[in-house]
Amino acid sequence: MAFAHSQVPQILIRQMDFLSDKRFLTAIHGYERQLAKLLALLLAVVIGIATLELLVESAGRIVQWQTDWFQGGLIKLLDRLLLIFIALEVLQNVTAYLRDQVVQIELVLLTALTAVARKVIVLPPGTESKPQLMAGFGVIVVGLAAAYWLVLKARASTTTDSVDAADAADASTR
Repeated sequence: MAFAHSQVPQILIRQMDFLSDKRFLTAIHGYERQLAKLLALLLAVVIGIATLELLVESAGRIVQWQTDWFQGGLIKLLDRLLLIFIALEVLQNVTAYLRDQVVQIELVLLTALTAVARKVIVLPPGTESKPQLMAGFGVIVVGLAAAYWLVLKARASTTTDSVDAADAADASTR
């Protein structure tokens, strides 16, 4: 099949249009959204299974009076509970991304704070004798808290600026 001389440029233009930045970025964005949906579904299944496993194991220990809450069992229970909460926060991060098309930095920082709190809560006895580890946790907590505070402060000033602008616009129409 031979192409007429005038058809060749049209075909090249269509191919170049297919490779345009806008179409490419649209395709990548669609891929990211589908991947995020798949990961959210997988995470939801894992969270559900982990919750069921925790419930069954805890109920079995309670029924058989095998509770060793004060010999480390309570710490293990808290560790698993906090891990499930962290997974739920990650799922919220993914769903917020799918809903708003942006990464919610507040959620990410809160998830990180929860993860660090989990590590601090479940530290084994004797860890307090490791000052570098304790100082490291302190630096991480202060850094995450400061970042969260800065994000909230920036958001509050942005909200105040937009309210002031709306008030000014409203006043000028009167």
